[in-house]
Amino acid sequence: MKTITFDDIKNSEEIKTYIRQADASLLALGYTEHAFAHVMRCADLASRWLLQLGYTEREAELARIAAYMHDIGNLVNRADHAQSGAIIAYDILIRMGMPPADVAPVVTAIGNHDEKTGFPVNAIAAALILADKTDVRRSRVRNTETIHLDIHDRVNYAVEKAVTQLDLENRILTLALEIDTTICAVMDYFEIFMERMLLCRRAAEYFELRFQLKINGSTLM
Repeated sequence: MKTITFDDIKNSEEIKTYIRQADASLLALGYTEHAFAHVMRCADLASRWLLQLGYTEREAELARIAAYMHDIGNLVNRADHAQSGAIIAYDILIRMGMPPADVAPVVTAIGNHDEKTGFPVNAIAAALILADKTDVRRSRVRNTETIHLDIHDRVNYAVEKAVTQLDLENRILTLALEIDTTICAVMDYFEIFMERMLLCRRAAEYFELRFQLKINGSTLM
């Protein structure tokens, strides 16, 4: 067994291939971007937050690894992609020689990141959930011609600015959005993302934080 680093994961051609194909499948289905921009943002945020919260460098690195690999289950199917992704990740990491003590929290986090079945069962899972579910941005929309037909595209395209901030002094994690309400009403955002925001609240509570959502300057939760 050996220490597998984030660079080992990021440089793996096998993993890159799976991420590309998983995103290509979602493109065919009409979903927003789930490729390298998304997974790298998630990896950076999840690891940064764990370090700020006092977790070890290795725990932060495992969060980076989990976040980078979290959507590869879309390679199989969008349905149950968290569980299939966890199985794929397990096989890859074991073959790379990662110790089971490191494999376990990574696989658990990947398997628990989806809002329909997930739960912040450990720190890495909680950090991944928060990083993943707060990635709402206009640049994730691939086809602007569909924004008035597809509510997912419309909600993401309406976001002109998104800032996620961890306030350690007051124990608050805030997602602040600026939304163009001529494109998407605030209620449309809640229709699509309420489950995700509630999962963020549970993930924040794992760290004894309060999750706060602000839209156009108003605190909504």
